[in-house]
Amino acid sequence: MSAKYTTIIIDDEQSARDRLERLLGVYPETFQIIGIAKNGTEAKELINTLNPDLIFLDVEMPGLNGFEVLQSIEVIPIVIFCTAYDQYSLQAFDTNSLDYLVKPVRQERLETTIKKLTLFDRSSNENILNTLRKLTTLKSDTKMTSMTIKKGDKIVFIKLEEVLYFEANEKYVTVHTKNEKHLSEQSLLSLEQKLPEDFIRVHRSIIVNTNYVKEVQKYFGNRYIISLNNDSKTSITTGRTYNTVVKNWMGV
Repeated sequence: MSAKYTTIIIDDEQSARDRLERLLGVYPETFQIIGIAKNGTEAKELINTLNPDLIFLDVEMPGLNGFEVLQSIEVIPIVIFCTAYDQYSLQAFDTNSLDYLVKPVRQERLETTIKKLTLFDRSSNENILNTLRKLTTLKSDTKMTSMTIKKGDKIVFIKLEEVLYFEANEKYVTVHTKNEKHLSEQSLLSLEQKLPEDFIRVHRSIIVNTNYVKEVQKYFGNRYIISLNNDSKTSITTGRTYNTVVKNWMGV
């Protein structure tokens, strides 16, 4: 294989895809991007059609996740995992001839990956799948701790501990923090699948950080009014279909 790796980027977050594409563009002698997929289904089709040397693969995606993508493709290329979860939870990768990048990906960390590639020997399919099984086992102990928002040419990093709630409206999701509002292109469903257990969906268009809940009052129609502990004293009315979720969270 030549020094240049034909590469596919796979991630459901546009900001993460854009950031990685920009970073890989700094190393044209190493990476030749031949495709970009925004979900597992697209990834499967691109990999089987283009047969890349290497893929940057998000682990947690709606639809087909990283594990299911690798199970469904004909030939497994070199895999570099990308994840929003903390590095300490991914020590299983250290025992395999694979690499992983914790989002947001940083250039200095990518340079380490490039050095590893010069010594890389393709793992067997079974080794790669075993690694993903380990990650699946570790999932309950991992936590997404931050997210990225694209604002023009800038990428804004937001710690989840600062998020009060997420609110879906039409095309975008508004991220409400203590002092600001941001627009995210991630869907509420995608966020719900990645967020830690402190975040619960209380309405079809709202996910709340329970750490900021001040009080909960009963409301008619099997609903509740959730008051948040912020300067604006935000009140959120839950949806009828989320009655059980809210009651389970409250332990009643």
